[in-house]
Amino acid sequence: MATRTSAAKRRTETPSPHPETRDTDALLGFYRQMVLIRRFEERAARAYTQAEIGGYCHLNLGEEATVTGLMSAMDPSDYLFTNYREHGYAIGRDIAPGRIMAELYGRRDGVSRGWGGSMHLFDLEARLLGGYGIVGGQVPLATGAALAIDYRSGPEAVVCVMGDGTTNIGAFHESLNIASLWNLPIVYVVVNNGLGMGTTVEKAAGEPELYKRAASYRMPSARVDGNDPVAVREAALAALASARSGRPFLLETVSERLKGHSVVDPAKYRTRDEAEALKAADPIAAFAVRLAADGLLTDELIAEVDADAMRVVADAVAFAEASPHPSVDTLFDYTYATPVPNDSRRLPGEPLFAPAPFPSASFPSASFPSNGASA
Repeated sequence: MATRTSAAKRRTETPSPHPETRDTDALLGFYRQMVLIRRFEERAARAYTQAEIGGYCHLNLGEEATVTGLMSAMDPSDYLFTNYREHGYAIGRDIAPGRIMAELYGRRDGVSRGWGGSMHLFDLEARLLGGYGIVGGQVPLATGAALAIDYRSGPEAVVCVMGDGTTNIGAFHESLNIASLWNLPIVYVVVNNGLGMGTTVEKAAGEPELYKRAASYRMPSARVDGNDPVAVREAALAALASARSGRPFLLETVSERLKGHSVVDPAKYRTRDEAEALKAADPIAAFAVRLAADGLLTDELIAEVDADAMRVVADAVAFAEASPHPSVDTLFDYTYATPVPNDSRRLPGEPLFAPAPFPSASFPSASFPSNGASA
């Protein structure tokens, strides 16, 4: 335990500089990124309905403020683990939109070489260590990464993003318990959009104010308006500072998605009034009004930002469409991180061993006794 405590102290000796959140350029940068994420996700939804994207596809529509605020608070050297709703987070980690779209298309120039798809974006250089399709699958792995940082006494921190439904699985509680006991440099972020697929948080959680669950582990926590990128950024900066000092943190952002759980979900569990209320609370429109009131945003600039985002997305689609499909002989390339004994390179349907050849000579015929008579 003494080693971990000293490591935590060393982490606080190298705080990272961040631009002032209220800076005009920073605020306009938030708006530009939120619009880019929105246009990217809308184009991804269209490509999915056109069968250009296969498998599953979960979008950050309505969560752009949370994504932008969180990503702006992280250092480039920090590690990010997230769930299957991660396209916007990849953009926020400065991964080229073309590489992200190519991955959604299952193409070789995608961030996961075309084998991951929408739910499994991965970029080691950007320190985005997944996209995970299993609910909560990223939480123990992110905790392990924080432990590795702690053993090395590194200055980095881990941000582990999840949905509200993840807080009901055992791995969530086990991970928070270990992180608290061992003073790990990790921030757990629960993006609470009010629905675990179609079930409301109130009907699924005995304590629907999810940040309070950290109290069981004596872990600091906070709840923030996920529709305000500035508030999210400031809360995330405080959470990361806590994590680097040896006190892991649970941050809950309340940010409702505008559409269904995935592209194919019509969200019929919402009433018409609920759907209209969500549109009225659109975080991008609300942030634009706020910036305009402060004299930072004009109608002309709004149009310019939107045109720029549309151009970037169009270029991303063109890049994805021009990228080749991965070769079938690379199917098993990323099964293991390093070579292992007896690793099978078979393709589906191929036998494990070549079938033994039949003898060329006929088997000798045998005579059997009949009717009980001896031979």
